[in-house]
Amino acid sequence: MVQEKISVDVEGMTCQACATRIEKVLNKKDFIQEAGVNFASEEAQITFDNTKASPNDILNLIKKTGYKAIS
Repeated sequence: MVQEKISVDVEGMTCQACATRIEKVLNKKDFIQEAGVNFASEEAQITFDNTKASPNDILNLIKKTGYKAIS
């Protein structure tokens, strides 16, 4: 397992519940070790196994949740 940490700007969150929802979606994936979303700074910090997923895969997960993700 090779861990990589990325920081992603997340647009479209309107409340803390939005941040919590994105965290839950990300943390359910087996290739993500840890995901934290900060509503106030509109940023996500994600540690993942880059042998199983790419940063682009993670951006797409956030987009599927209904938010805009920019790395």
